[in-house]
Amino acid sequence: MSDPLAPLLELDGVAEAVKAAQDAVFAVHRHPANLRGGSATAAEASVRAARASAAIDGADPEIPADAAVKDPVLAGALRVAEALESLLPTWRRAPGQALARMHVLAAADLVQSADDLGRPRPGAGARLELLSQLVTGATSVPGPLQAAVVHGELLALSPFGTADGVIARAAARLTMVATGADPKSLSVPEVACLRRLSQYRAAAEAFASGEPDGVRSWLLFCCEAMEKGAREARGIAEAAS
Repeated sequence: MSDPLAPLLELDGVAEAVKAAQDAVFAVHRHPANLRGGSATAAEASVRAARASAAIDGADPEIPADAAVKDPVLAGALRVAEALESLLPTWRRAPGQALARMHVLAAADLVQSADDLGRPRPGAGARLELLSQLVTGATSVPGPLQAAVVHGELLALSPFGTADGVIARAAARLTMVATGADPKSLSVPEVACLRRLSQYRAAAEAFASGEPDGVRSWLLFCCEAMEKGAREARGIAEAAS
């Protein structure tokens, strides 16, 4: 059975960008602060990722001194971030269930009815099933490429109609962990996406077009964000040393 993701590595510059991203993330795992365990740096990375992800969707990313977060998008992003480790086994075997759970957490303060939580919008089910097959199927391509595809597909599909951006970026983090590309979830590409927000949105739209050049531009953007996310992770590790 052919690998549906393998042809993406043949797009100009993609294989090199994927390797550079993977090497950068692996390198930060070898930082002394992370070799000693990495739980503190991973926790800081998780919070930074959630704040940046929420800000991308228009939220105020500042966490009040009393930790009483009132912004519904930020609150949802933080709930998802806290749950990611526990969702990893489900993501590996039943991605659709993990996405539904993420929506319950991310959109709890955004929907009018609790009945809307965890339910894909009409018409999204078939494409979600295809994405699930990609996640659970055998593939030889590196984790950064898989994560970029998951990220782009979920942004393009907007499967729930609320909190889809937060869910897409969290699913990309899960994919990096699940594939072994970022086993401790140290990298923070979300910060890079926020800092280049217009380029991020343009690249996501290009991916959604399905055109080879558009897909290539998205993959290159994501790999660059992962490299920058590794630099952010190195800064976290240096501060923890």
